[in-house]
Amino acid sequence: MLHTTPEMMMEYWKMSFVGGVQTGSIGVQGHYANGLAAMFIACGQDAACVAEASVGLTRLDLDDNGDLYISVSLPNLIVGTIGGGTGLPTQKECLAMLGCTESGSARKFAEICAAVALAGEISIMGALSSGQFTQAHIKYGRKTKK
Repeated sequence: MLHTTPEMMMEYWKMSFVGGVQTGSIGVQGHYANGLAAMFIACGQDAACVAEASVGLTRLDLDDNGDLYISVSLPNLIVGTIGGGTGLPTQKECLAMLGCTESGSARKFAEICAAVALAGEISIMGALSSGQFTQAHIKYGRKTKK
């Protein structure tokens, strides 16, 4: 489905990681902020906190069998499921769909946010390593002058 291989994804990650370090990035990852912003707005979190919540690291490892292991680390992910914007009707409904309305469910919600970031990373790395990202932007996002 990703139109790539574990080796191609690993190679892309190595290049992007080195590039991130060379540019002085605090955290090296593709785009945690996109998924986290959507989750924060939908579930009553403070959208301004996406700035620090999206700082993290994506890591890839390729084992001897050729299996790819991908992980995300979000050390600044601070979320809540009680109070503030979580009590708004739509946001409370979104949290309810996730099973995160009870006291003590913030850890579960944080894990769901991390899973969203992981899914986004897998998708964008697959698209970038296979060339699909660029092809899609050329086909759908660029307008030619007439």
